[in-house]
Amino acid sequence: MIERSYRVGDHVFTVALEEPWKFMQYTAPVAARIERAAAGEELPIVPTRAGDEVPARTFVQGKEDLPEAMDRNTLDFSQYEPFRVEMPGQDDKTPLFRLTVRAGEPAWIAAGKADGSVKKIMSVDDRPPFYYIYEHEGATLYEFDAAQGKIAGTLWVSAGHDEAEYFPKPGFGPYTTMFQLSTALMILYTYNAAAHETLLMHASVVRHEGLANLFLGVSGTGKSTHSRLWLNAIEGCDLVNDDNPVLRFKDNRLYVYGTPWSGKTPCYRNLSVPVRALVRLDQAPRNEAKPLTGLSAYASILPAASGIRWNRAIMDAITATVEKVVTQVPCYHLDCLPDLDAARTCRTAIE
Repeated sequence: MIERSYRVGDHVFTVALEEPWKFMQYTAPVAARIERAAAGEELPIVPTRAGDEVPARTFVQGKEDLPEAMDRNTLDFSQYEPFRVEMPGQDDKTPLFRLTVRAGEPAWIAAGKADGSVKKIMSVDDRPPFYYIYEHEGATLYEFDAAQGKIAGTLWVSAGHDEAEYFPKPGFGPYTTMFQLSTALMILYTYNAAAHETLLMHASVVRHEGLANLFLGVSGTGKSTHSRLWLNAIEGCDLVNDDNPVLRFKDNRLYVYGTPWSGKTPCYRNLSVPVRALVRLDQAPRNEAKPLTGLSAYASILPAASGIRWNRAIMDAITATVEKVVTQVPCYHLDCLPDLDAARTCRTAIE
């Protein structure tokens, strides 16, 4: 068994690999990209908009970056490497959670589905990633659907949520396995970080003059487009994260953190930035920004927070943190066109 630990949003988690799985050894170009991201340096990356060609999603950007020892059991964790720590960094020295990748699936899962002891409770199939959720003796299982009903692997999560095991299905390559592992790690992060005033958000984030602005909205609204408009129209901006940043209160101030998860844009910068504002976007025939307060702000921000919505304790913690966010940080609604004036209108309103 080999393992590595990573710190995201000042929370540490551990990933362990059972043979034959192994971590990729990185070539010099990949190691250089990881080093820059680990230092929080600005990366030569722009937000990937709907319709754009999707770049490589890790720091391994082509076949020329692959190590000589690459095989079907080699997992590319390069997007996590900027966040790697040698020892767990929690105050009690215990990781927030531990995920073990196993060599194969145990027989009790199939047997439990056959005899009814593994009970299906719901499906998440409105947009990818698709998965099916089961309960078994207080634990939770997720089946990850790679495509057209083909299950790529199963995630087992303990009743306490701090221990998990992932069982890849045979026949899927390392890219599919790594994609599903990232989904598993985001689920586990949401389970365990919620109790620490921490939110995993669906947002695109730019920094300007040392403060971060988060752009929220349903998929297809234009979050990445709006971030790119800021980068093009407003001098001194840089991209923090383009899909799944972390929000956390620290010393009673809200910070946004870069993460190993950034959707179609490989922006995995290890940095934290104080938050200036959260902006909910809607497409419109004009550019107009207005402040949001009270229930309107809460209702605009909550849908962007990842949640385990069938777990009351976790959702109570998430909603309490969202309430604190909207009472302490300015929130806005922006009706906008996909033009440079939208970025300028937004900046004028929030700054």
